[in-house]
Amino acid sequence: MDRRFVLVYEPEHACRRRLLEQGFGGIHAGEVASYLAQSTDIQPELPALAGACAERGIRFEPVELDHAPAVLAGADPAATLVWTLTDGISYFRGGVAPAMARLVGLRTFGSDDSLFALCQDKFRSGAVLRALGLPAPPAGLARNGRWLAHPVLSSQGWFVKPNRLGAKIGIWPGSHCPSLMEARALSRRIHDAFRDDAVVQPYVAGRNVRASFLAVDPDAGVEALGVYRVDSGGDFQTMASSLALYGETGVAARARGENATPALEPLAASQPGADAAIRALAARLMETLGLRDVFSLDLRVEDDGAIHLIEFEVCPGLPCFDFRAYCREQWGMELAEAMAEAAARRLPG
Repeated sequence: MDRRFVLVYEPEHACRRRLLEQGFGGIHAGEVASYLAQSTDIQPELPALAGACAERGIRFEPVELDHAPAVLAGADPAATLVWTLTDGISYFRGGVAPAMARLVGLRTFGSDDSLFALCQDKFRSGAVLRALGLPAPPAGLARNGRWLAHPVLSSQGWFVKPNRLGAKIGIWPGSHCPSLMEARALSRRIHDAFRDDAVVQPYVAGRNVRASFLAVDPDAGVEALGVYRVDSGGDFQTMASSLALYGETGVAARARGENATPALEPLAASQPGADAAIRALAARLMETLGLRDVFSLDLRVEDDGAIHLIEFEVCPGLPCFDFRAYCREQWGMELAEAMAEAAARRLPG
């Protein structure tokens, strides 16, 4: 049996080219495309990943999204596993990959394809999380300065971000603003730059926390979750700091010596109660939404242990510093070996 592990991804350059053709400005097209940074950052891992797969009797095939329909159409359902590396809707297209795999009867690694769209719409996903009773901040929605859904009152100001681009993309230093008038102004700026609506949430205090999950063992549960405080030297990560870490611009920044990797600290070391609460929250998401195999959660944790779930991701940044650290500490493996072992345990034979 020819066992195949197909890794589907959308490159930054393909997304940027498409956005330029749609009339986006060069700077903003590059900022949007940078959300696909892990498709760039995974490239140095591909030879090691191919080698780790070969050791396990698997043929590894990295496939750019535009070539995926032809590759998947001819695959053997009994011996092929499809892992979607980059997700996205609207500006991005990776969310179609698990649906294409399902269409032709291939097994997939990761969550149900419906979640690939849900997690990229922050307003809708937040509404679902709150309906489940989870501690997600309530959100208003603005389009070019006009309220589509009014935000709630907040004594600590509001946090404004694009709705469909993730938590960091397009975030400026002034995104934590003290008035709704300024929030509306930011929504106009977001609309001008990215043609997107703006989510307006009450600002929540606390430290940034990332929870990462990779089920190298198919039976792994929340005990395999890695929960870390992430200290980037600021209250939140801006577009500029994100660009300096990841993708094509991150490569250039590292070459100039401008890359500063944030510090990680296991949350259980300082706030074991919050760590336990996050694991319980992750278990509920796995049970209700169907998160599985690989995902991440972004949270804020206050000094008293109160947790706020900001978002979940079904295609976490695997080549990022935090996920690499998680693979080493939880599974005792480097990223390529962990991915290959996870794939091998899902394929027959």
